[in-house]
Amino acid sequence: MSRILARENILLLLLVFLPVALLMEHVFHAGALAIFITSSLAIIPLAALMGRATERLAVRLGEGVGGLLNATFGNAAEMIIAIVALRAGYMDLVKASITGSIIGNILLVFGLSALWGGLRFDRQVFNRTAASLNSTLLVVSVIALVIPAIFHIVAGGTRGMVVERELSLEISIVLFIAYILSLIFSLRTHRHLYVGQASPEDEEAHGAQSMRGAVALLLGATVGVAFMSHLLVGAVEETAAVFGMSNVFVGVILVALIGNAAEHSTAILMAAKNRMDASLTIAVGSSIQVALFVAPVLVFLSYWIAPQPMDLRFTTMEVVAVGLSAWIMSLVAQDGESHWMEGVLLLAVYTMLGMAFYWLP
Repeated sequence: MSRILARENILLLLLVFLPVALLMEHVFHAGALAIFITSSLAIIPLAALMGRATERLAVRLGEGVGGLLNATFGNAAEMIIAIVALRAGYMDLVKASITGSIIGNILLVFGLSALWGGLRFDRQVFNRTAASLNSTLLVVSVIALVIPAIFHIVAGGTRGMVVERELSLEISIVLFIAYILSLIFSLRTHRHLYVGQASPEDEEAHGAQSMRGAVALLLGATVGVAFMSHLLVGAVEETAAVFGMSNVFVGVILVALIGNAAEHSTAILMAAKNRMDASLTIAVGSSIQVALFVAPVLVFLSYWIAPQPMDLRFTTMEVVAVGLSAWIMSLVAQDGESHWMEGVLLLAVYTMLGMAFYWLP
């Protein structure tokens, strides 16, 4: 435990890049690349703080609620990034970041978690019923992406575009209701499926920490992550141009990685402690929240803050990517256990999809 705390304290030294990034942006008016690098380095320790706060909450509230809180606060950065992009009219970037967040959390975050945890433990188990529900919710999100794309092919034309927006709004309402009902399921009627047992080591380390202090730490770190992500996204497009990356790749890979930085370290840390229920809730739960909550809310907000309403018509490549991610996650979740090789396979799929998005015209 002392070694873990020592590593975390060393990591927190990177918090110095928080004021550095602000100075680069508002005082020195530095180039996009400098702002990109300093903002990225500032997000790393802030994500570690979120992980520390979430661990404390998980000990007090149970792993399911703790993981749900982490996924929610982790998506706050993505919400702010998307809202800024919506106001500027970058609809394609917003939708690409939604796609990237869904596949990134499923394939990258849980893939790394299964790999790292599997290297330390021969076999890791999680609640099969909860994992099955999460897989089903992911399939629902795929359906929500497929319907507008198919409708666009069938209808087409100017009138079709108008109807597509109305259809997207109606689908968003259905998704939002499904998300609210899923919260009732996981936090009330079937809460026992999502509550894990904390280890004695965690009880000893975090037992003396107050709930109020953990919440304050989580909120403060979330605000910092969101603000640094806001700075970073303002520089990410110019930085991507320097390295010859396309706008689609920026949205699906870079912006999604930036917005999901908070979940990465926490989910992997939970897996390293053989707490796969919490790791699964953080990784897959975050994808579900993006699909069933973030995407509909962005559609709703686009009617007030964007130049025009946003629809849910994603590109063919994006629909295929989300569909494949949901499918392979359902295969991993069906036996209620994971090992390091499954993590390798998830990471392999993510790498191949990243290559495809990089070369996409």
